[in-house]
Amino acid sequence: MEKDLRQQKTTIIKIALFGPESTGKTTLAKQLADYYETKWVPEFARDYLQEKWEENQHICVAEDMMPIAYGQTALENENLALANKYLFCDTNLMVTKVFSEMYYGFCDPLLNEAALKHEYDLFFLTDIDVPWEKDDIRDTPNGRETVFSVFKQTLIDTKKPFITLSGDKKTRLAKAVEIINNLTIAKDGGFSSNDFVEIYHHGTDFHNVFKQLDVFKSGIPKSNLISPATIDNGILSFSESEFREKASFYDSQKSNFKLKKFVPASGAASRMFKFLTVFLNEFDINKETINAYINRKKDNELRVFIVAMEKFPFFKTVDKKIREIYPHFESLSRDNKNYYFIKLLLSPEYFDFANKPKAVLPFHEYKTHIAIPIEEHLNECVHYATSGDVSNLHFTVSEAHRELFENAISVLKEKIEGESGVEINVSYSYQSKKTDSVTVDLKNNLVRDKNDKIVFRPGGHGALIDNLNALDADIIFVKNIDNVIQNHIDEITLYKKALAGILIKIQQKVFDYLKAIDNDAIKQEEIGEIVSFLKDQLNTDLSSDFKKFTLENQIEKIKELLDKPIRVCGMVKNEGEPGGGPFWVMNDKGIISLQVVETSQVDLTNKKQQEVLAEATHFNPVDLVCGIKNYKGEIFDLQKFIDKKAGFIVEKSMEGKIVKSYELPGLWNGSMANWLTVFVAVPLITFNPVKTVNDLLKAAHQPQ
Repeated sequence: MEKDLRQQKTTIIKIALFGPESTGKTTLAKQLADYYETKWVPEFARDYLQEKWEENQHICVAEDMMPIAYGQTALENENLALANKYLFCDTNLMVTKVFSEMYYGFCDPLLNEAALKHEYDLFFLTDIDVPWEKDDIRDTPNGRETVFSVFKQTLIDTKKPFITLSGDKKTRLAKAVEIINNLTIAKDGGFSSNDFVEIYHHGTDFHNVFKQLDVFKSGIPKSNLISPATIDNGILSFSESEFREKASFYDSQKSNFKLKKFVPASGAASRMFKFLTVFLNEFDINKETINAYINRKKDNELRVFIVAMEKFPFFKTVDKKIREIYPHFESLSRDNKNYYFIKLLLSPEYFDFANKPKAVLPFHEYKTHIAIPIEEHLNECVHYATSGDVSNLHFTVSEAHRELFENAISVLKEKIEGESGVEINVSYSYQSKKTDSVTVDLKNNLVRDKNDKIVFRPGGHGALIDNLNALDADIIFVKNIDNVIQNHIDEITLYKKALAGILIKIQQKVFDYLKAIDNDAIKQEEIGEIVSFLKDQLNTDLSSDFKKFTLENQIEKIKELLDKPIRVCGMVKNEGEPGGGPFWVMNDKGIISLQVVETSQVDLTNKKQQEVLAEATHFNPVDLVCGIKNYKGEIFDLQKFIDKKAGFIVEKSMEGKIVKSYELPGLWNGSMANWLTVFVAVPLITFNPVKTVNDLLKAAHQPQ
């Protein structure tokens, strides 16, 4: 036998099966070689030790390690020359190294060096969830967990790219094939094995990563605004009596539906306190006054915060704590008092408001207590999303913050249930990591952190379309976590119920038409009625050649247009807030439809588009009421109604450098672009988001 431990260089993709004895390595190596019509490398030690056993009943000893290592290397190199694109190695020198260290307490330096040098595009760590099978040269099934942990730690310590495979033979093969196919794509795209494994373990869909990189390079087409949606031109307007009538209709119908309130509440309140965080990072109390800083930075937000500090609902609590920490607080200068107040508010050791979710922050001061948004949403849910004395509320949360939600709700739920006599069912979901975006620099190169790990960012609230799709409900009320106000619950309830009443009325009409189509009950003379309904109530116009279609094709087209999820959106007048609004938009197929458009989706270098944007009279939807089931009672696949081209490229600052990430089409922007859409004008009282902490100073959030 040639005593050579050198591994031949190759462009063949090599996969190493790695794990304790009797964990399915040989079976999987054979399966994969058959699947990819290539070679697999058997375990040299098996034949070597079997022959030794049959000759004189001798078992493996320390002196066998180097002959096994030489033999295994030779086998791999021989099969490499015959392999077709892939080579699957039942074992490798790293396995030999581990067994040598485990059984004999040492590893020959030559073996150790070669084991570390040998490269594989990926290691599959085979789990111990398969039965142990006895043979002449296997050890014992005892202590498999310990042995497995040693194998796993070896891969971690040596920084080898690995993925654990569990399950039965069929499951492992399917999973391995999917991983290998994606690894091949990654390699062809210039990614390293470690990059691939990192993306895999993060949970991000690898195909999405490639799409994101393409988007960074090619950019995202801007929306083509035709005109703003205005009253009687895409936005419906009703009198208060009409709103009451529609709310009453909802009350008469709601017992027939499964109701749910959906509240996007993921993430921390970092943006809410951003200007305070910047202040703490940049201000030196020993070098300038706060007023000098405000003037130098033109930071009016900080000025407002300090002047009105005592009006915040958290002021008394923070003030009490700061006096406990600084016994001589009263003797401090005004600048020092304000500085320490802000520092305590954001300090991780104390209040840590910027790192907590908005849902648990003090928003409103009542005579009896301080209320957080969770309480306000529970209260709202009871008022308008209740049927049969049961109310259902769903929060999207981050895993890190779920305990904060559960702790708050365990107390508040009991209180509100007791006051209302309504049972509240609360559920949670997380934003899927598979929708996260990689981060790139301005040259579109992947950005890495100080540990050389790829930097991922959440894909924006558009990712929550999957969370919405997972809910089993007929009518879903959607409202942001920070859009709650003090008191005015009766007005909020009225308009929310009215929007739901409008939805039900439209949905009933749509379902009647679709059922008639299924029953072949639509006649030629009824086509005009349906076309008018589509145009007048659903803002959907048909092409000019529709009348030339045969009756069969007309009905098919009508069904295509009607069989969609429905959203009714509350719109408020634009009072100068930043953001987008409702517009008539033309897509790349020449179809004009009503859409909610963010300012970032508009080409601001185009004068005509600027003019259309400036003519907008209304703001983004305050509230949405959604119907996500079809006329057969089946939940739509909401992924089919997304405008995939309506995402966003966002720029952020990271360690002083500008980086880019991709956000999915917004939840009520591109994610609902192909829904049936109705816009309804509602009063400004229904829209009071808290984007910065200073918004809590607005009248709607202050004690009444």
